[in-house]
Amino acid sequence: MTILRTMAVSATALLAATPLLAQERGGTLTYGRYADSLFLDPVLNDANVDIWILSNMYDTLLLPSEDGSGVEPGLATGYEVSEDGMTVTLTMREDIMFSDGSPITTDDVIWSLDRARNPDNGIWNFLLASVSEVTSPEDGMIRISLSQPDPAIIPALTVFNSAIMPQAAFEAADGETDAEKAEAFAQNPVGSGAFVLESWDRGSEMHLVRNEYYWADGEDGEKLPYLDAITFEVIPDDATRILRLQSGELDGAEMIPFARVQELQNDPNITMELFPSTYVHYITMNVRDEIGGEDNPLSDPLVREAMNYATNKEAIIQTVTFGVGTPMESYMSMATPLASGDGPLYPYDLERAQELMAQSGYPDGFSTSILALAGNQDDIGISTALQQMWGQIGIDLEIQQVDNATRTEEYRNGTFDMRVAGWTNDIADPGQITSYFAYSPTIDALHSGWMNEEVDSLFEASQSEIDVATRTEQYARIQEIFNTTGPIVPLYETPYPVALQNDVHGFVQIPLGNNIFRGAWIEQE
Repeated sequence: MTILRTMAVSATALLAATPLLAQERGGTLTYGRYADSLFLDPVLNDANVDIWILSNMYDTLLLPSEDGSGVEPGLATGYEVSEDGMTVTLTMREDIMFSDGSPITTDDVIWSLDRARNPDNGIWNFLLASVSEVTSPEDGMIRISLSQPDPAIIPALTVFNSAIMPQAAFEAADGETDAEKAEAFAQNPVGSGAFVLESWDRGSEMHLVRNEYYWADGEDGEKLPYLDAITFEVIPDDATRILRLQSGELDGAEMIPFARVQELQNDPNITMELFPSTYVHYITMNVRDEIGGEDNPLSDPLVREAMNYATNKEAIIQTVTFGVGTPMESYMSMATPLASGDGPLYPYDLERAQELMAQSGYPDGFSTSILALAGNQDDIGISTALQQMWGQIGIDLEIQQVDNATRTEEYRNGTFDMRVAGWTNDIADPGQITSYFAYSPTIDALHSGWMNEEVDSLFEASQSEIDVATRTEQYARIQEIFNTTGPIVPLYETPYPVALQNDVHGFVQIPLGNNIFRGAWIEQE
């Protein structure tokens, strides 16, 4: 017996559409981004500036639903899971092609999934770690055999790292290693998504054009996408990005500071969207014993606890998000499956914070620093508020405004003290965020150096646990440990603030963060 999921839904079910207007074709949508992409390979990256764009260039076998909680047809039209949970069989679409016109074959699918699950490739291979073999028992069919039951295998097939890529084109790229080939291939990638890279002036502008060979149909019965092209302009400064939107130079802009949301809601030419999300905002602390050969006060758990109690989250929510945010109850969004919480973490208690500092190894306080994204109003607002709040417990906080590339480099190298940070789930499962935040073998728990053996063991057990009640208990305990001893200051959850010109329709940012442009269109004058 098998569990059948045929998903016989049209591709247009995935798209945000305006029912009162007929979609129009053509035109270039110009979109303002807060930071540029870094690396356009779906396997060897972990940055939202890449991930949220990759979904337009590469498709997966299954696609996330618009509400972020389920799956829809992608390059596969349906799937079956065996009764014992050890086999997934997918049916491929017929006559589908990559952006260079070459056919997407079962060999490409097998190679892509094998590359994605290779333990030597990237940090997300654990999402496919249960896969023991990928085969094609007959033409147009993919069989995924598992070494153990995997409660997250179906949503894992929607995640960016399982994107289907052309084996021949990738292997023909210059380089000896996978990483070298990926670097070369990503300069001029061939994809399976709705758009293809035409040009990229790094740090300034990226231009995507429609994939003439894309598989999905629009509402008008012709192939998607509706747009001819998308131009991404990199504008780190919030005020400049909004000014250019209001002047009509941009068709849309992301990461609108919440201080400007009401203003744009009142602008008759702008549609101010607050898309539902799994977006959590927090401060990451480097908790290693030493940083740069110097003793690190943030390694003291009492110091971290004191800093949390000294952080008035409600005040930051009002000041930075103008009341749009809600306090975090766990390190993961409460929209994440198996999230548990019984109220805001670390309610503001200055007296308790002062007592904890007096008991810590730094009763007289210390100096430290925080990385904030230059020109980002929210980052700077958060950092300034923390500077004042933590000053009351003897902490002298230096705010270092840096560009995204610098911030990312220091973060990944573990040479930072603290950074303002945000996370969005890429999968409707708690495994991904937990691997990144709490499971130390992945990236030293947010590159922080934090490690807890019980958490590591519980996470490993959860990856093969198909009993929902048991898995719920495992994640409840992981959250209990991390929320009380982990290397973050949890702040708040928010929606995604995106502003669009009124003539832009069909764009959606799903709760998992992906910017979906394949159904976007511009109302022609």
